[in-house]
Parts: sequence; structure tokens; C-alpha cells
Amino acid sequence: MASTNGITVRSATKDDLPAIVQLEETAFGMRTEQSDRELGPEVFPVERALVAVDGDQIVGHTVDRTMTLTVPGEQTVQASGVSGVVVAPTHRRRGILRTLYTEMHQRTEDEGLPLTIFTASEGTIYGRFGYAPTMVENEVEIDRRRAEFRPGTPDPGGVRMATIDEAKNHLYEVYDRWRRIVPGGQEQPEAKWKKRFADPERHRRGATSLFVLTHPDGYVLYRRQWRDEESAVIVVEFRAVTPEAHIALWRVLLSLDLAHTVEATLADNDPLPYLMTDPRLVRVKGRWDSLWMRLMDVPAALTARTYRTDLDVVLSVDDPFRNAGGTFALRVRDGIAECEPTTRPAELELGIDVLAGLYFGTHRARAFAAANRIQAKEAAALRAFDEAFTTERDAELGWFF
Repeated sequence: MASTNGITVRSATKDDLPAIVQLEETAFGMRTEQSDRELGPEVFPVERALVAVDGDQIVGHTVDRTMTLTVPGEQTVQASGVSGVVVAPTHRRRGILRTLYTEMHQRTEDEGLPLTIFTASEGTIYGRFGYAPTMVENEVEIDRRRAEFRPGTPDPGGVRMATIDEAKNHLYEVYDRWRRIVPGGQEQPEAKWKKRFADPERHRRGATSLFVLTHPDGYVLYRRQWRDEESAVIVVEFRAVTPEAHIALWRVLLSLDLAHTVEATLADNDPLPYLMTDPRLVRVKGRWDSLWMRLMDVPAALTARTYRTDLDVVLSVDDPFRNAGGTFALRVRDGIAECEPTTRPAELELGIDVLAGLYFGTHRARAFAAANRIQAKEAAALRAFDEAFTTERDAELGWFF
């Protein structure tokens, strides 16, 4: 398909799978298990993979699948979800990643997908390709022994213990309801569910297999881990469709016996701290990007979501990697956007990566402007742009890939 510095990039075949596994294990520093090897190609089919080959050795790889992604306004859009991006440590700085990405992004453009998304292992690589972090998550730890709910907090009840086998259908149903209303939720393929239920040892990191709590409008998957004389509850997945389910599930998590701490990931505005008599107990240990994104088609991407306020603005968008940039007129009325190329003078200038960072409302235009990554001719245009992109609900990643 393509060649650079003696390296050939081509479509992968099933015969390449053992070499791809070896490359990924070497690059990511972890061993796969049988369930990973069996189910991984079902989640990301090898027919969608590209490999870079040096002689008879695979030295680079990337793969994608089309995902149904919820965007602000409870709208859904088809996006390219990219995974397994790796270059062999023996073949750095030879243009392999750029060649792989050029081929993959050309295919995405040919398929008419307006967004490309992935979860990144490193944060310094992808900006030059027009990507930016577009969602975040907060790693928190709660001292369970001291946690108390504020007086007057409801106790909705309805939580039950279950096994994975007993809960499967409920998990499917609740997750599907959840991902339809939360920006960042993706439709989850059956093979991904199978990987979760297989619960391989390497995912446990010394903790137990999965425990399950269910509620008619939610569920929690968690583990228990003993560390010397203390025990931690590690929340692996928490889904609540309603505020009542959120409170009910947290009441049970924070009442588990023989547990000293509860560890979880929360969105920026999760209500848990506001339910506590001492909100400091919800202690943030880290804040990380959970999803990166690139706009492949600016008008198609901007008209796929809804907006908080009306807006009339002309944007000059710079794309350092592909040809998606240009000058665009963005007009929003009652939340619905129209966007098209224009010859009118731009009011705001920004990179396509900045537009990706703003897309889910996690980051603010005013912050990018303060960092000199948005240039505004008029402060009023920046304020209106900033306000329009805010969202009613925090974005959360549906499933890691």
C-alpha cells in the first residue's frame, strides 16, 4: 500500500496475528491471556488492521472499528475508534507512525466518518496529527470508615447482589440506556462484553474477580484487594441512569464491611462529594484524559451535536495533518447548528486539535484563548463561542479501547 524508508505498510491478515501480539506485548509491557487473544480480534477485526513490515518482521500496527458514539444533545454519530497503535522500539523515528496514520485516516475520510477517537497511552505524540484530549476522569479515593451521607439524603434502596451470569441481561440493558444519554458513551459490541466477563487475571492486578451490585436503573462492577492490613474496594465500572440509582449504589459501596477505602473514577461534576457530610473525603488522587479525538470533517462534526446557546461565528481552523481545515461559518439556533465553508473573514482562529478539545464541553474556549491557542478578534465572539460549547452533562467514556 505505502512504503517509507524501506518499510512497507499493508493490510493485515490473520496470519499476522501472532506477530501483532508479540509487538503489542513488547511495546505495552504486558502479557496477553487466552481470552484476549481469542476475543481481541472480535472487538477489532484484523481485516481493519494495518501493519508496517520490515522484511519479514512486523514493526508497526494500528487498527480501528466504526463506533456509534453519543455526542452532546443525546445525538449519536458514527466515528472511527482507533486502537493498538504501536511502533517497535527498534524502529523509532522512521516515519512509520505517520505512514500508518496517513493510510488509516485516508480510509476514514473515504468512509465519510466525521470523528476519529482513541484512548492514548502517551500524551505527547498525537497533537501533530490534529488530536486533543476531549474527556477527562478523576481518580478518587474515599475513606469508607469516615464517610457519612448528609442528613436528608434519600435512601432509595433497590440494590441487590448478583453474579455476573445472573446480571448479564441487566448489564446490557442498563448500559444501553446509559450510553444513549451520556456524551462519550459508545454502543458496546458483544465481544467487548465477553472480554469483561472473561475477567482475565492480568486485569485484576492482584485483586479479586468481579463482584456485582445491581439496581433497576444502574449497576456496579467492583473488586476487593487486600494490602497488608487494609482492604480496598476498587470500582471497575459504575453506571447509573438516574440520580436515585447513583445514591443507592454509593450507599451500598460505602457500607461494605471490612473495607477501609473505596477507589473509583468520577466525572468532574459527579454529585458524590455533595452527598457527603465531609466532601474532602472524596479525595482526588489524579486527573487523566480518558479520550482523544480528531475532527475529520469540520461541518459534519459540528452539526452532529447540539449547543447550549445561539451562536454566529466564523472560524479559521488549521489542520497540520490532513485537509480538513479551512474557514467555516458556524450558526446555531435553538441548539441546532449549520456549518459551511465561507469566504467571510474569521473571528476566531484555532487548530483542529483545539476544536476537538472543546467538542464534548470538558474544556473551555476561554482557557485555550488564555493559552494563546485561540486567537479572537473580539472578546464578545470568544464569550459567545465559549458559552455555546458548554454542556448539560459531563462527558464520560463508555468503554476503554
